[in-house]
Amino acid sequence: MNAPVRKIIHCDCDCFYASVEMRDNPALREVPLAIGGRPDQRGVLATCNYVARAFGVRSAMATSQALKLCPDLVVLPPNMEKYRAASRQIMAIYRGYTELVEPLSLDEAYLDVSDAPHCKGSATLIAQEIRAKIAATVGITASAGVAPNKFVAKIASDWNKPDGLFLVKPDEVDAFVAALPVKKLFGVGKVTAAKLNRLGAHTCADLRSWSLLDLERHFGRFGARLHDLCRGIDQRAVQPSQERKSVSVEETYTPDVPDLPACLALLPELFEQLQKRIARANCAQQVHKLYVKIRFADFHHTTVECLGRAPDLAQYARLMETGWLRASQPVRLLGVGVRLAEARGRDQLSLFDGV
Repeated sequence: MNAPVRKIIHCDCDCFYASVEMRDNPALREVPLAIGGRPDQRGVLATCNYVARAFGVRSAMATSQALKLCPDLVVLPPNMEKYRAASRQIMAIYRGYTELVEPLSLDEAYLDVSDAPHCKGSATLIAQEIRAKIAATVGITASAGVAPNKFVAKIASDWNKPDGLFLVKPDEVDAFVAALPVKKLFGVGKVTAAKLNRLGAHTCADLRSWSLLDLERHFGRFGARLHDLCRGIDQRAVQPSQERKSVSVEETYTPDVPDLPACLALLPELFEQLQKRIARANCAQQVHKLYVKIRFADFHHTTVECLGRAPDLAQYARLMETGWLRASQPVRLLGVGVRLAEARGRDQLSLFDGV
């Protein structure tokens, strides 16, 4: 017996941080604007408005590189309290239509409205109402995708950005997905996309000619996921509560940290920050692994971890030494963290807790 067709909405506010800043200061609407770190401290952009994007500026780009592309770029530091306040309004709007809301960030979420009584059960009309309420209540725009599953809904939400809505009906999924480039598949990054391209798979239609066995031979367990996604198959349910998997702190240093003793000298401060973050997340009882992350001056990075029931400064020092000896060169980033075991009945923590 076939499973009932879901009605999934993926909502995503347009350049969220930048939109909030432009709402509060209309003079910023016509200028290239980005939110991120300072260029002299190896800052990275969290987001930028569409005026900036016309210059090639993108999120996750180094601030220094963005300023080379757009010398007139206005870069503001993040104001997380302001963004969290807007997020609470947005999530309240989402939950006004369904309890099945799975947040992905402060502004972005999946909604399962399969059984929602609003708008006579029309997911498209619900998405329109949500976007209108966000505009009226929060003062920013949002885009939405409507589809029978999470994978297609997320792609659809990006189809008519900014301030757009795109619907993929159940009988349209096959053709819609077939035309997608493989890089659009969930979990396919630059390396996997390049490998698929080298093997002759440029679109999902190309990938459908591969057997499940061939995909698993080339991509291991991820091959089965590729086999489903290139056919538009995604059975994942919207999960209104999820477990946090880790807690960590990290710091980028300018200039580079020259050697291991200098790295170890920075460890106590990182350790103290981590302890505060664990306490704030109320997850000390879930700790089951400790890890150290190191990014070297040549941008190569390594992670070293071990079993552990609680943060331990001496153990982190040993992990840091092991990691540093893998390259024995100056370091640009150090991080320490814990991995968490599953715990039932715990509410989801914000992706931005501790920022």
